[in-house]
Amino acid sequence: MPAWDISPSGVDSVTSLVGLAMDDLAKDVKAYGTDTESAATSAGTISSGYCGDVPVGPIGVALALFVDKSAEDALFPGARAAKSVNGAIEATNHYVHGDLEQAATAQRNAEKAPDMKAILADARKKGADK
Repeated sequence: MPAWDISPSGVDSVTSLVGLAMDDLAKDVKAYGTDTESAATSAGTISSGYCGDVPVGPIGVALALFVDKSAEDALFPGARAAKSVNGAIEATNHYVHGDLEQAATAQRNAEKAPDMKAILADARKKGADK
């Protein structure tokens, strides 16, 4: 079991700063989606192909495929940061309450990579629900 000397106020300060950075990152990811969608519809069409309800030409289709294939890469940094911040907060709370075994478990769980397949499935479901 690790030996810790945690400053809960320090953890709170750092996680707050990371939270602000995560907010900025979320805005960038949203802009990425909006901008590529705008580019796809602005590229025009040379065929009667459809991607959803909007006619899309080959550039739009290529952009849609690019976004689909790069979605995991675009979402991973935010998911990784969120898991790290939540794990740090959870581990600190256990530490404060004297439960070092639970704190160590929270730390180990936070170190694992986020489940991007589940995150993407959830994001797609939310997008379909709109």
